[in-house]
Parts: sequence; structure tokens; C-alpha cells
Amino acid sequence: MDLSNRVAIVTGSGRGIGRAIALKLAEVGATVVVNDIGETAQGVAEEIRAMNRQSLAILADVSLSPDVARLVEETVATYGKIDVLVNNAGIARDQLLLRMSDEDWDKVLAVNLKSVFLCTRAVLRRMTKQRWGRIISIASIVGIVGNPGQANYASAKAGIIGFTRTIAKEVASRGITVNAIAPGFIDTEMTQRLQENWKQELKKQIPLGYFGSPHDVAEAVAFLASEEARYITGQVLNVDGGMAGAWL
Repeated sequence: MDLSNRVAIVTGSGRGIGRAIALKLAEVGATVVVNDIGETAQGVAEEIRAMNRQSLAILADVSLSPDVARLVEETVATYGKIDVLVNNAGIARDQLLLRMSDEDWDKVLAVNLKSVFLCTRAVLRRMTKQRWGRIISIASIVGIVGNPGQANYASAKAGIIGFTRTIAKEVASRGITVNAIAPGFIDTEMTQRLQENWKQELKKQIPLGYFGSPHDVAEAVAFLASEEARYITGQVLNVDGGMAGAWL
């Protein structure tokens, strides 16, 4: 895989899976714009520059249209184009539906789903003109199989899947591919906070028997962003150790 001369934006890439994606894209040659709402974005950009790759950190809330416009404008002003968009930004506010507040529903849908709409719309005009682009959105197996206590999160991730399949059809004639990745349980700060006995129960539901790493997701993103994946669009790639197949 070679992404030399490609410019990528990775939303929510200040830590966790997003950070791993940003570093992997840089490893295979891309110039990477690191986006997050916190100062961790600058640290990831510095890591990338230490790899002798170009990188810029842009703080922006991608659930807000003005922030997304600024993110795209600054990227184009600095690097002249956008080739790859990775919609990774996301949050979780888990609660059983009868206890879920309007705010928890609205915030999760805004960050996890509306941001995908805003960012994709913002980059598509430029990708259409250059007749090349890769849009990769991070969904979740929860959006495929559901999960108690995550009605907001599951709805947003399922929405990403429907959005991906629709936009893939809209822009295929312009040389733009649109795909999603649905991670299962990945070893991040979120899963590390789980009690050990709960982790062991979850692992029993994963055919491969262990949690994935952010690197596993990043490798899949790099492939879908590459020329090797030029004939793949409108697809959802599960990176879950076989978990979704075991649940369905």
C-alpha cells in the first residue's frame, strides 16, 4: 500500500483508534490532518512529523457545520487538496432507553452520525472535481447486531452503514469509493475500564477469543484508502474477531 502524495483527514484522531489510523496512514506515505477537540491532536501530529511525514493538527468539533467548513478550508489552504476522509470521531453515553435523556440521544447522534454527513458533504465537491477519493467511516458491530444500553450509539452506527451504502452509489461514477468499517471489541481506554470478569465473558463471545487492537482497524482503513481497494465500494468490513457472525 502506498499513499504517497495523498492528503488524508482523520476525525477524532487524538487518541485510540483514530490515533492508530492517523499513524498508519502516515506510515504508508500520506500527509495527515489530525482532527480532535482536544490538545492531544497536536501530540499525534508531532508523532507523524517525527516519521518525516507532513501533518497538521486542527481542533474542530465535527458535529458543527462551521467547524467542519474550517477544517476543510484549512486543509486545502495548507495542502491544496483532500484525497482521503476517515470519519472516526465518536462518543458513547450508554443508558437503558427508559433512562436515556434527550441530551444523551442528541449528542451521540450529532457526534457519531451528523459529523459523518457534514464531513462527507464538505469534501465531496473537491473529490468529485479531482475524480478520485476515499471515504471511510468507522461504524461498529453494535450498529449491526444491537446492544442493550446503547440505543443511541447503535442507531448512529447503523445510520453510518445506511449512509455509506447510499453515498457509494451517488459518487461511484466520479472515482470515489465509500466504505465503512465495523470494529468489534477493541483494546482501548474504554474497554480497559471494564471489570476483568466482564472482559472474560465478552471474550467468550468472540470466536478468535481476544479483543482486537487499534492497529487492526488502522490496517483495514489503510487498505480501503489505497489503490489496491479501488474496486471495493459500498461495503461494511467487520473487524471483530468473528463476533458479529457469531451473534447473528
